[in-house]
Amino acid sequence: MLTISAHPLLEAAAFVTTFPAPLGELPESDALRALLSDKASAPFRSDDAVRSAVRDLLRHGGYKPTGRGKPASEYLIRAAEGGALATINAAVDACNAVSLHTGLPISVIDLDRARPPLRIDVAPAGARYVFNASGQEIDLAGLLCVFDAEGPCANAVKDSQRTKTHAGTTRTLS
Repeated sequence: MLTISAHPLLEAAAFVTTFPAPLGELPESDALRALLSDKASAPFRSDDAVRSAVRDLLRHGGYKPTGRGKPASEYLIRAAEGGALATINAAVDACNAVSLHTGLPISVIDLDRARPPLRIDVAPAGARYVFNASGQEIDLAGLLCVFDAEGPCANAVKDSQRTKTHAGTTRTLS
């Protein structure tokens, strides 16, 4: 299902989740919401070594993980510290909780919006995609990304709008 190109720093893992109903119909979980706090008890804790390793991984292909282009896990940590980490849906919230506490960025892709084959590779120069409903784009050159048949669709910084989860999502790849 997912091919991973050789990369000296990448240790990737992926899983598929099939939900019993569309995400928009699933009830919110108080337990999951509680894990979106930086004060929640968790078996892992992010630290500077993890942050540095993630940034080194992203730099390897030439990407510069700074400013608005920093790993999503760093955004989550800062948002949680400020009490501003909101719930989105069960799929994203679960991965955000893990990402918050480990410091590892995790993408969530709607498998019914993605077009096989899927692979992880470094994006070439000129690669871009829209990452939000406002139409903002991210320059992906040198960044490790998940690609589908249409091009890059997710990465450790911002996932593509075209494969993001929505109220009707029932299957995800993370």
